[in-house]
Amino acid sequence: MRDTFDALVRTITQALAKRPLDAPLQHWLNETYGIHSDWYLEMSQACRLGVAEGWLCKHQAENVPRLRYGRVVRPGPETAGFSVDVVDMDDCIGPHHRHPNGEIDLVMPLTPTARFDGQGAGWKVYPPGSAHSPTVTQGRALVLYLLPEGRIEFTAS
Repeated sequence: MRDTFDALVRTITQALAKRPLDAPLQHWLNETYGIHSDWYLEMSQACRLGVAEGWLCKHQAENVPRLRYGRVVRPGPETAGFSVDVVDMDDCIGPHHRHPNGEIDLVMPLTPTARFDGQGAGWKVYPPGSAHSPTVTQGRALVLYLLPEGRIEFTAS
């Protein structure tokens, strides 16, 4: 399953290469690689299996018992400079952080009603310089996030 995951990552990151992280990108992602696409269905399945097999979300957050995480892919040429992380969150708030180059999130609810920062299943794009405390409400979700150059800055609030 890891090979399938890596191939799906390459597909999406190459499609994202050199695109600005903005609202039009979020719309394009949801139209092209959204919840009704084969790509989304395959990635959602790959992530679920990766968690079950133990190679995804293998780290437990220190002060957030219902948050597991892990960097799966470091930024490099094969991923157009994006890193890939996956988190497993169950009705919790993660650590506040800033996105120097932006962040692209794929929300995959495990509980049908789960929402990530207010977003149900699908894509959410944060522009460069944005910041948030990632929050999952109304259940449990896996969130795959892509960071240009792997850049993220954890902050106090």
